[in-house]
Order: sequence, then C-alpha cells, then structure tokens
Amino acid sequence: MTENTTAPEARESREPRGEVVTHARVQDVTMAGDAGTMALITLDNGFDHTKPNTFGPEGIAELQGVVDTLRTRAEAGEIQAVGITGKPFIFAVGADLTGVPTVSSREQALEIARAGHRAFGAISDLTVPTFAFVNGAAMGGGVEIALSADYRTISGGVPALALPETFLGLVPGWGGCYLLPNLVGPANALKVIIENPMNMNKMLSGPAAFKLGIADLLLEPADFLEESIAWAAKVVTGETKVERREVSRDETEWATALKAAKGLVLAKTAGRSPGPLRAIELVEAARTATRDEAFAAEDEALADLLMADELRAGLYSFDLVQRRAKRPAGAPDKALARKVTKVGVVGAGLMASQLALLFARNLRVPVVMTDLDEERVARGVDFVHAEIAKSLEAGKIGRDRANHLTGLVTGSTSKDGFADADLVIEAVFEEMSVKKQVWAEVEAVVSPECVLASNTSSLSITEMAADLKNPERVVGLHFFNPVAVMPLLEIIPGENTDDATLATAFATGKGLKKTTILVKDSASFIVNRLLGRFMGEFSKIVDEGTPVPVAEKAVAGLAPMPPFVLLGLVGPAIALHNSETLHRAFGDRFHISPNLQKMVELKKPGYYQLVDGKPVVDPEIEAAFIAPENPVELDVAQVRERVLSVLAEEVGLMLKEGVAQAPMDIDLALITGAGFQFWNGGLTPLLDREGISEKVVGQRFLPAGAASVPA
Repeated sequence: MTENTTAPEARESREPRGEVVTHARVQDVTMAGDAGTMALITLDNGFDHTKPNTFGPEGIAELQGVVDTLRTRAEAGEIQAVGITGKPFIFAVGADLTGVPTVSSREQALEIARAGHRAFGAISDLTVPTFAFVNGAAMGGGVEIALSADYRTISGGVPALALPETFLGLVPGWGGCYLLPNLVGPANALKVIIENPMNMNKMLSGPAAFKLGIADLLLEPADFLEESIAWAAKVVTGETKVERREVSRDETEWATALKAAKGLVLAKTAGRSPGPLRAIELVEAARTATRDEAFAAEDEALADLLMADELRAGLYSFDLVQRRAKRPAGAPDKALARKVTKVGVVGAGLMASQLALLFARNLRVPVVMTDLDEERVARGVDFVHAEIAKSLEAGKIGRDRANHLTGLVTGSTSKDGFADADLVIEAVFEEMSVKKQVWAEVEAVVSPECVLASNTSSLSITEMAADLKNPERVVGLHFFNPVAVMPLLEIIPGENTDDATLATAFATGKGLKKTTILVKDSASFIVNRLLGRFMGEFSKIVDEGTPVPVAEKAVAGLAPMPPFVLLGLVGPAIALHNSETLHRAFGDRFHISPNLQKMVELKKPGYYQLVDGKPVVDPEIEAAFIAPENPVELDVAQVRERVLSVLAEEVGLMLKEGVAQAPMDIDLALITGAGFQFWNGGLTPLLDREGISEKVVGQRFLPAGAASVPA
C-alpha cells in the first residue's frame, strides 16, 4: 500500500471546534385564569434550524445558572410554573460532541456526565410544576431535558425524537436510562434506547412518541406553543388531571423486556460494542434504584464509554455523514454543472420506477419512463402514481402536491420524449451489450449536451460509452436499493467523462439529497466490491466446512445483518452476477460459491426463508448444499480474522488503485450504502483497532486518534 497522504485530512476532520452555545433565554408569560406566571425558557443557539441546539459545557453552565435563579423566584412566589421549549423547528438534539476529542482522561469525562445531571436534575427539583413543550426535533440530551420536566407536550409535526446514543457507542447518560423506563415501562423504553438505534438509528415521529407515552399531550404544529401554555395553566390550577399508564414493578416483566433487548444487541454487535450492553444494565437497575443511585451509575458508564474507541469511531462516522458528505472529495467546480429541467428513465422495472419517483419528488421536473411494451410502461408509471397516493393518504403531502407529482411522471414505449431531456438514466438488465444498445438508441434522440447516466452496479462506464459519438457525457450514477431510503450515490466518471458532466452528476445528487462519493471506474466500484469480497470469503469459509451459525457469529456487528440474510435481500442471482464480474476482473481473490450457483439454479430467494417473521434455513437449500470432500471447520476467532484480513487487503488495493479518494470515503460509502456500524467507524477504524491493518498492509489506514482514543 502506498503512503496514506490523506491522513492529515482525517485528523483535521476530528479537530474540535468551538462550542456553539445554546442559550437558555427566559421570558415571563401570564397564564390564563388563576394559574399565575410561567417562566418560559427557550433553548436557542442563535442560528436557524440548520444548526440545531446542542448542549456543551458553556450551555450546560448557563442552563444551570438560569434554573438556579428560577428556583429562587419560585420559592419567593414570583412564578408558578416553568416551561422549556426550543427555537423554531428544533427542541434540542443532545450533547455537543465536537469537544469529545479534547477529553483525554476519565476524570474529565466523569465531570461532563455529572454537569449534565446537575443541570437537568435541577429542573426536576424545582418547587413549581415544570413543563417541556417539544416543538421540534429532539434527540439525546434534548429528550432527557424533556424527561426531566414534570409534564410534556409534543407537536404532531416533530419529525424525529430519539435516544441514539447506543448507535454511536454511548448510553443515554443524562437521565434517559432511568427516567424513560420509569415513565413508559421497560419494553417501550428499550425500544427507544436499544431497538431503534440498533435498527439503522430509527427515529420516532411526534405522534409515535406520544403513543409510547413519552408526552402527555399531542398538539397540532400551527399553534403548538400557545395551546401548550394554555394546557399547562389548567394543569397548574388542577382543572386538568394528567393520567398516565402505571409502570409495573414486576421483575419478570422487566426481565422479559431486558432479555429481548440483550438478544437483539448480541445479534447486531456480538457484544463488541459496550454501549448498548451498559445501557441495558442501567435500565435493569432503574426498576429499584433511587434517582441519585441511577444518575451516579449513568455517570460512571458515560465516563467509561467516552474513553472507549467505539465511541470515538462513532463520532468519526458522525463527522463523515455530517461534514465530509456535504463536501465530496474530488468533485469538480459546481459552477460547471448544467441545469436539469427534464429527466428520462430507460426501463420501468422496480429500480427504474423508484428512480423516476425520486427525480420527480426531489427535483420536481418532468420525468419520462420508457420500456419495451405498453404493459411494462404502464406498470412502472402506476407504481410511481401509487406511491404518491400513499404519501397523500398518510398525510405526508397535500392534494395539490400529489396532483403535481402525479402529472410530472409519464411513460412511453418511444424514446422520442427524451429529445429535450437534460439527463437520461438507464436501469435496464445488467449486461454490457444491452446497455450499449440502449445508449445508441438514446444518443440518436437527445442533444449532445444531455447527460447519459448509468445505474450500473458493476460494469465499466468507459466501455459502455466507447461506441458513442459523445462519450464525454456518460457517467455512472449508482443508486442503492431501496432508492428512497439508502443515502449513498456512487458517482463514476469514465475515462472520457468531462468536468461539466461530472459537475452535473454531483449537483443532481445533491438535489436528490444523496451522499455523493467520487469513485474510479473499476469493477463494482466501492461498496459492491467490498461486499463481494466479504460475501465471497464468507461463502468460501462455509463451502469449506465451517457451520453457518459459527461463521455468522464471527462477523456479527460488522454489517447490519448476517451475510446470508443480506444475500436474501440482495437476491442470489444479483449476488452471483457481482461475484462473477469481480472474479473476471480480479481473479481468485473473489470466490464464486458453488452453493450460491445452486441457489440460483433452484431459483431460491436465498439461504433462509421467513417463518413467522424469523429467518429459518430453507430445507431444500440445506439438502442441496454441496459438502466439501475434506471439511475444514474454523472457530469464531479464526473466521473473524480471515474475513477482516481479506477486507483489509482489498481496502489497501483499492486505495492504491485510486478507486476511492481516501479511507474516509470507503467508510462513508459502507456506512451510507451498506449500513455498516457507526461504532465501528464503518470499516477502516475497526481494522486499525483490531491490528488487522498493520498485519495485512503494514500500516494503519487512519492516524491514531482520528477514530480512536488518542494514546
């Protein structure tokens, strides 16, 4: 592997930045009737909603001072209630983690934990009723400050409420592991603390949070604050009694919920991320602990985890998706981009239909779909229109928007409708001859400036464009399935692709709200190449005689699901095609599994079949599996080292070949395109942490401290 010239950039991306202080601004509000005066705290860092409120040391200290003053006023009878809300669209999204790289000792980490508990606990200890009016996004410490109040209202327009700490390798450390289970019960609390973060960091909407019992009242966004204060007045005077579901103290009920959560964590992480397991321990203790005991335990857990590599890798991942994703490495000057006012989609299958919907929704331009016959075209257009209708029925869009979107997407068996398109994307069968034929037909219709984009997952863009008159306007736009959900868009220039085309591709990706990454034109690009090596080596180990459960346990916590479950999601035929493509390009490094070939021959959807929602080995597949002549059965440790070693080898080769700009782009691609874990840092920090990088390629991929605790 060549010298990593991007290491300083990785270090720079983790440099601490100055705290953006979230101020606690107080105004007195006269409540209706005889309720008296409410001191209303508005959390506001002085920026619009694009820079959410967070809690750093200065902000926490200011909040503590404000609450101390309000305690004095409450005791003097000057105020009868305290309310807390956020600036427009944002309540608060938790701790300001940008300063974590400066935390170099456990004592510092412990004081951070204690400071948050002191400030939030002071809210709970006020002698007047306290209210949290959750008007916008609330995460982490934002949820915990709301839980510290006596009562909560929430807006139906809240897009996201979550305790995402275990996703990063932390625990909800400012009261969440104690207050939430004692408010909504252990099962509901563990859904928020464990289940949602472990499932791609799922968020709750305002109505969903209310349904779980996190808030006492759900209100419409339009007059949310006024209605919240009016309701609070009735609570203060006793006119309204707040009724909540009683939380059971039954040990068996708690144990059942805790066991299920632990099973999920072990399945997702194999116990390699300490944060979720510590969170489960804290929730378990919350059944009998006093508040002070619980908060002290949270302090200790937070101090330990802040000094763990998994949290530092999680913050590295967070930094990638929040900062590097917004400034794609290697992208040309955006001023070169051409405007896209109409899009053509070649194909009307599921992938093509998803693309048509995405372009219409996000670019709001006319989209024309084509396919070989009227039936296929109609099926594709109907899919798009049906998805728009579902959004209307769910209240996600209004009638006018639905009508407009429906009118944007049309279909035809002729490509003549592409004549005035600025961009045409194909999503046809993954075969070079088919794609070349498509582009020859499209080129005969479109203008010389029209960008021709291929959604290929593995084929060469250069070869695809070779026979065209204007090969410079061909580019790869590799979307991931499901298109609406997966953030990643790999952008692949061919050898002749010009800067205007490439700039248009990046601008289009940004307009589609995708994470764009520049990738060299090479077989299967970044994500599918690494998944191909991963799946190939895993299959080879199984083919040689290691039982599937042993092999799956070894790689648990690397990808978001076991490899053979992922195989069912991708589809054996597509996985085999990718394996064959990579084998042709790179030789025996990429194993073609005879058992995978057997699955395709039998037309099976995968190794597992779903029974009552759970994956069970398909008995026909099990019976048809080709047993090795001389079985070699590895243990968990041997499987893990072998799989990680081949991944390290492939990453090293890809960086040497210039397939990716830097290790950070490989990690960003795997996180956003394949769901690799935040607390692993994607892949390269894990390889560094376990000593695999140095063993295989002779050096770390990232400098020490970039995604780990500084030595």
